[in-house]
Amino acid sequence: MTRQQDPEFESWLEGQLCHSASAMLSSISPVSIVKHRPGFGQTVHPIAGAIVASPVLGGYDPDPDYFFHWFRDSAVVIDALRLLYVDRRVGDEALQHLRDFTRFSLDLNRLDGRAMAAVPDRRARVAPEFLQYLREDSDLASAHGEAVAAETRVNPDGTLDVARWSRPQHDGPPLRALALLRWVAGGRLDAPLLAEVNALIRFDIDFTLHHWREPSFDIWEEESGHHYYTLRVSAAALAESAAWLHGEGDPAQAQRCREESQAVLSRLNDFWVDERTGDRDATHGYYRSRRLPDDQPSSKALDIAVILSAIHSLGAEAAHGPADPRMQATLARLDALFDAAYPINHGRAAGRGPAMGRYAGDVYYSGGAYYFSTLGAAEFCFRVAALGGDAPWWLERGDAYLATVRAYTPASGDLSEQFDQRSGAQTSAKQLAWSHAAFISCVSARRIAAAACQGPLRQ
Repeated sequence: MTRQQDPEFESWLEGQLCHSASAMLSSISPVSIVKHRPGFGQTVHPIAGAIVASPVLGGYDPDPDYFFHWFRDSAVVIDALRLLYVDRRVGDEALQHLRDFTRFSLDLNRLDGRAMAAVPDRRARVAPEFLQYLREDSDLASAHGEAVAAETRVNPDGTLDVARWSRPQHDGPPLRALALLRWVAGGRLDAPLLAEVNALIRFDIDFTLHHWREPSFDIWEEESGHHYYTLRVSAAALAESAAWLHGEGDPAQAQRCREESQAVLSRLNDFWVDERTGDRDATHGYYRSRRLPDDQPSSKALDIAVILSAIHSLGAEAAHGPADPRMQATLARLDALFDAAYPINHGRAAGRGPAMGRYAGDVYYSGGAYYFSTLGAAEFCFRVAALGGDAPWWLERGDAYLATVRAYTPASGDLSEQFDQRSGAQTSAKQLAWSHAAFISCVSARRIAAAACQGPLRQ
């Protein structure tokens, strides 16, 4: 019996989907939560439209402080909210959240770090032991205009982050553009909301056009260089924007986006690592996740971020998407990596896929499995299944990853950022919005895959 025929498994999926929907919503416009950062002399009162990475307050005690509006995470969440709205699991409140998110995002473009850097007693407000984490004046002063969108994260009260962090990061604007373009394609936005969304899309398109060739930090905010994930979502945003701009009566800009998208995809071809000498068409290799300055080697070359880029992009291009044999080969390499590296994968029950992490040698918190990594691998399989071919096999493979997620999800349905590679216990940030968004997106993809297999799922 397949899991699509297993009422117990289907019941768990439905129950977890309901919980993840509710949990993710708690990260959107969390205006009732107040965050105190005494070390920085800050009290943060979130405003409508902000989306925090986690609504559970932490201060590296031991849970990390994720009470920030990350550009990348918020785009993933606002896209998952669209899926809930289309599925009628969330009503018109979703449109209000989208309206607030769009206005919050547009208002961020008016921020100017030069004014903050010029405050005379800025450093005096910070506890002595926290001065080492405070941004330099010159770095803060650089945050104005387009550069704000490369800030990686901001406070949910709409102010700039004053802490030292990995900047710039260029994946946020193209990822946000993709999410907003999907909202527009749904055709349910009233004229005022559509006008605001369109303005934000144009901003994100312009940012992507201006900056995709520049180095930035990776999706994990650890190494600066040129990154597969950032380039892939940039290519997708430009391609999708080209079609949208043509419909908006802007053929010149549409053509520019189309040409730049192809230029990005062409550059991505150089990320393939061929492990069979002289055979350039072989699938015995993987897409490396990054190219560092002067082609320095990186232990993070094999990275789940490549797989996440395929499911976050979902363009019409076969290359660099789920249908790409080289992308499938990359997943196979990651599968083998984590299968061998994580003790919780050793001797696992039949029918379970490996718990998936980020890259080899990860040391952040448990350095272990991530819910959104394992769910991302499952969604990738479902996306392949939906394209035809050996659809039943891919569907079963995706369900195997889901079975592992189920095994390490508590009865409460709460999803943290990680689950420990040895014990399976939850670790790092609690109630991570991205984890819940990944579950929502994964289940949506599974339904599409099941239809492709001509085996409708039991409700």
